[in-house]
Amino acid sequence: MSLKPSVANPQLHLTTKPKASTSRGRGAGELNSKNDDNTGADDDKKSSSLTTVIIAVGANLLIAVAKSVAAFMTGSASMIAEAAHSWADSGNGIFLLIAEKKSVKPADKSHPLGYGKESYVWSMIAAFGVFMAGSIVSIYTGITEWNAAETETSYTIGFIVLAVAFVLEGFSLLQAYRQSKQHGEALNMSAIDYVVDTSNPTLRGVFFEDSSAVLGLVIAAIAMGMHAYTGQPFWDALGSIIVGILLGAVAIFLISRNRDFLVGHRVSDRMHCYILGELLDHPDIDSVSYLHLEWVGPKKIFMVAAVDFIGNQQEENVAQKLETVENKFRANPMFQEAILTLSVPNADILCLPENA
Repeated sequence: MSLKPSVANPQLHLTTKPKASTSRGRGAGELNSKNDDNTGADDDKKSSSLTTVIIAVGANLLIAVAKSVAAFMTGSASMIAEAAHSWADSGNGIFLLIAEKKSVKPADKSHPLGYGKESYVWSMIAAFGVFMAGSIVSIYTGITEWNAAETETSYTIGFIVLAVAFVLEGFSLLQAYRQSKQHGEALNMSAIDYVVDTSNPTLRGVFFEDSSAVLGLVIAAIAMGMHAYTGQPFWDALGSIIVGILLGAVAIFLISRNRDFLVGHRVSDRMHCYILGELLDHPDIDSVSYLHLEWVGPKKIFMVAAVDFIGNQQEENVAQKLETVENKFRANPMFQEAILTLSVPNADILCLPENA
């Protein structure tokens, strides 16, 4: 059975090298992390996401300070909303860094499937607390400034800050897009589809954070421009409200996706077929009657399968072969745990689709 990446394999989006195969008690769940040499592989896997987050946090902190100064100087409601947006993005990035650190803790007796779902918890906290706070501030500012009296002010500094912010946010978004495109191409998916479906909440959070930031900058620039052109302050207030709604929509989406993975999210049909095919390709396996595949962390799958071996074999040989197949999957970095059992007699068997 070959579990090495190839052009047709869905696991191509993984950049890690295979873990060292470790033999442990079947279903015990406790990993011997002291002797496992996959630490470098885990570090490689996390490095690209971590770099993406660090770039995003650094850019957002600089932008948040600049927008706050511009908002104070111009009094623009849209600029206030954009400042709140950037501070929210900065807070979100910090939570995502915490998620990256928490989720890589090795499995232990209290958490036999590891701590991968920590990333979804912290990503949800960021989406709910930070993004919603930014949304509320932006909408409230827009409502309170809707009927504000017209005052003479220059938006020059505001437009300069927005232009610089657009460049910085665009660079951060480009970094996230490149990472998403690279992984998506391995699965014949677009970058957007990959970001929506990926088990990596850090990449999804940064991508949609930066996308909303770039769109928010355009909205704020238009609102301030219309205010300056027409002399009507409600345009500025409207821009603030729209930015707030945008933040709220992103927050709701991210909360929903993280909830999906927290409550137990199955792998895609493509990945299911790939893993089923790997099982059926094993020379000792005749059929598979049950296959449960669930994400338990970023790029970490928990597998339970019921298989039937070829021929009639002694119980001792069957137990050894079950563990051999399990360890083959455990050696692959995308599996957190693999548990196999024997199919019941006359069980319905699983078959690959004809176009798989």
